Amino acid sequence: MRTKRAAVLTAVAALALGLTACGDDAGEETGSGGSDKSFAAGSTMERLNEAQAITIGTKFDQPGFGLKGLSGQPEGFDVEIAKIIASELGIPEDKIEWVEAPSKVREDVIVNETVDLVAATYTINPKRKERIAFAGPYYEAGQNIMVKKDDTSITGPDSFSDGTKKVCSVTGSTPAEEIKQYVKDVGSQLVLFDTYDKCRDALQGGQVDAVTTDNVILLGYIAKDEESFKLAGENFTKEPYGIGVQKDDTEFRDFVNDVLEAAFADGSWQQAWDDTAGTFGAELGTPPTIDRY
Repeated sequence: MRTKRAAVLTAVAALALGLTACGDDAGEETGSGGSDKSFAAGSTMERLNEAQAITIGTKFDQPGFGLKGLSGQPEGFDVEIAKIIASELGIPEDKIEWVEAPSKVREDVIVNETVDLVAATYTINPKRKERIAFAGPYYEAGQNIMVKKDDTSITGPDSFSDGTKKVCSVTGSTPAEEIKQYVKDVGSQLVLFDTYDKCRDALQGGQVDAVTTDNVILLGYIAKDEESFKLAGENFTKEPYGIGVQKDDTEFRDFVNDVLEAAFADGSWQQAWDDTAGTFGAELGTPPTIDRY
């Protein structure tokens, strides 16, 4: 799979270098980096390659996508996608610095240059594009609701319209904003924490009646405790996940998009899913169309 991906990206790189070479007559130069990779001079790709290091923001509390494991390192689909990107920059896994990026700080850590990119169940939406840019999407999830296994009173988001049920989500997340239109009294019904682990614990302890976020995240929690939790109803939104990068770094965004498309084609995207979130029974589906805006 790596050979196929390398071949695709070599062709892309060759085209990019060819275009850059055309600009050499105007005084532009092409730089080179380590690990047999070569990138345009002054690009983010060249900087990271020459440093042989990259800092990546991800979640530490989401089974299947970004969960800090016994090794002390995060594990999951987002993590594997980020590793593929790092590999195509010529950076080995042991040179990746992982930074926890909860929903409420994802834009901040990009804008403040705390990280080089964010892969963290990061839904692409217009509001976030005001501050940062997205490569992708590389996956499309859907918002759902998790309840206790014996709860039959909640069957979907409309179950919160009578004002009697409390639902938990995470501060700064798309699901937290989306569920507001279904609850009768946001102030008393919507409970917000900084991580989904705290929402799960609140549901387990009876402080809330439900947890809402993307279906694949909830399936990860259910897979770890099938006797306690279940989904209530069908997905009621579409959540395209993207890779967050600096707003004006079009060159880097294009590079990440090229990497993602190559991963779709060579099977490494599918393998990353099968090894992580796919073990919970969720379907990956066909590769989404990259939005090269």
